[in-house]
Amino acid sequence: METIVCHIAERYIRQGVPLTWRLLHAVEAEALADLGFASRHDPMVRCLFDRPAELRFPETDDLVDFGQSNALPAVFSFAVAAYERAADARADTAAVPARSARASRAWGD
Repeated sequence: METIVCHIAERYIRQGVPLTWRLLHAVEAEALADLGFASRHDPMVRCLFDRPAELRFPETDDLVDFGQSNALPAVFSFAVAAYERAADARADTAAVPARSARASRAWGD
């Protein structure tokens, strides 16, 4: 399930779409509806990824913010982790200084 969620999230990350509550619900719905996952696992395994009914989250276009909470449904957790990895990768890329261009000489440096 983590791989499925990461692939779905990466589509949105590549497009530069921010992680909103509405998008998070859409990613969850798409991942849980994945026919490949459903065909490979019995219903008991699939229901482990269903969000408990008492865990309600907004369905707005506000950016996702869980605060200090670490009690996340599995699919939400996988999507948030994918976005965090992408943000870390962008930060690492921005932190690497560009190599300065120097004129090369025919006899070496």
